[in-house]
Amino acid sequence: MLIKKILIGIDNSKYAENAAKYGFDIAHKFSAKVALVHMVVPMVMPYNNTADPLTGAADFTMADTAGIMDVQNDASKALIENTVKKFGKGLEVINYSEFGDTADGIIECSKQFGADMIVVGTHSRSGFDRLLMGSIAETVVRQSEIPVLVVPFVEDEE
Repeated sequence: MLIKKILIGIDNSKYAENAAKYGFDIAHKFSAKVALVHMVVPMVMPYNNTADPLTGAADFTMADTAGIMDVQNDASKALIENTVKKFGKGLEVINYSEFGDTADGIIECSKQFGADMIVVGTHSRSGFDRLLMGSIAETVVRQSEIPVLVVPFVEDEE
């Protein structure tokens, strides 16, 4: 088995940071190239304070969210830069900061990068919580055509 390229999916959580540590440790051992991907899910803001008279739902638009998307994009870039500084010393690292669905985006970026392995963290949800929230890691595992390392995070009991 030869691992030349590792894609690591990150977000701004301790679970993703734990996964990034594992992914970069593997990359150092194999002298592999790394791609970090942070998927930004676009926020939709209410257009105004009016509601649809039939359903009562607020009017929504993407046109008024350009400023919010800029803030999200800046935060994504900062997260990637901090992760590279923390774990990426001596490695070739590229990044993807994309807007869209997280699991599909990770899969697509892995194909673009030509990754040999994907590394993602997990929140270790189970049961009803997982049913409601879904599982990005599970979707990546099911859809990926390459190996996926899912790194669990165990809370320290103090």
